Amino acid sequence: MDFRLTQDQRDVRAGIRDLLAGRYGREALRSDVERGAGVDRGLWRELGEAGFFALRLPESEGGVGLGLPEAVLVFEEAGRVLLPGPLVATHLAAGVVPGADSGSAVVTAFDLDGPLVAHLGGADAVLGMPEVPAGVPVRSADPLTPLWRASGEPVPAGYRDTGALLTAALQVGSALRTVELAVRYAGEREQFGQPIGGFQAVKHLCSRMLVRAEVARTAVYAAAVTTDPAEIAAAKLLADGAAVRGARDCLQVHGGMGFTWEADVHLHLKRAWVRAEQWRTAERAEELLAEALLAEALPAEAGAG
Repeated sequence: MDFRLTQDQRDVRAGIRDLLAGRYGREALRSDVERGAGVDRGLWRELGEAGFFALRLPESEGGVGLGLPEAVLVFEEAGRVLLPGPLVATHLAAGVVPGADSGSAVVTAFDLDGPLVAHLGGADAVLGMPEVPAGVPVRSADPLTPLWRASGEPVPAGYRDTGALLTAALQVGSALRTVELAVRYAGEREQFGQPIGGFQAVKHLCSRMLVRAEVARTAVYAAAVTTDPAEIAAAKLLADGAAVRGARDCLQVHGGMGFTWEADVHLHLKRAWVRAEQWRTAERAEELLAEALLAEALPAEAGAG
C-alpha cells in the first residue's frame, strides 16, 4: 500500500498552514496569552469558511467531502501553532449542531474521566447535550484552555475514537514544532566558542525528540486510514508522549532561557499536559490496548488447545 500523501492532501495541508501563518502567528498567540482571551469568534468563522469544521461533511450537506486522513493533516497544523479553542468538539459537531460547520457556533464536550470541560464559558453548545450547563471556572495549566467544573453527559460513544485521534494529531503538531524550536536554538546559542548543537548531549536530545514525533505521526496517519480503535488508542499514547516529553526536552535544550515567560516552549508543554487528559487518557488507552491484545490472544489459545 502507498501511504505517501497525495497531491490533494498536500494542498489541503499547505492551505491550512498558509491560513494559520497569516492569521495566527506568534504575535497573535502571545497576544492571546497576555490577554487571557477565549475563542476568537472572527478566527473561528474564518476557519469555518476554510472548511476546517466541515471537512468531513459530504458535499451534498455543504461540506468539503474529505475524510479522516485529511482531517488529521489539518489538525496537525493547528497543533503546530497552538491554535486555541474546542477544535475537536466543534469539528465533530459539524452537521449535528447548527452553525458548527460554518464556525458561527463554538461547541465543546465533556471528557470521560471527570467533571471538567474546556471553554464552557464561551460555548454555544455541548456535544450530546440539549443545553449548556452552568459551571464554575477552575485554574488550568494552560492559559489558553480555560477549564470549568460542571455536571454533564460525557461525549457520546460514537465520537470518542475520532475525538481521540484528532487530539493526537494536535499533539503531533506540537511535538514537531518543539523539535524545530530546539534545533533552531541549538544552532544559534553558543557555548565555548561553538553552537551548542555541536555537543553530543544536545544532539541526542534533539534526535530523540524527532524520533518520538515521527513515530507518533506515523501512528496517527495509519490509524486515520484503518480507524481501528486499538490503533487509535496507540496513536494517542504515542502522540501524548511525544508532545509532553518533546516539550520537556526542548526546555532542556533551551536551558534557563526555556523557563522564561518570553519563550514559547512552556506554552507547548502546558497545552500538551492538558491535551493528554482530554478525550482519552493514557490509562484508558492502555486498557483498550490490553483488551484488544487479549481478544487476539484468546482465539489463538483456543485453536492451540
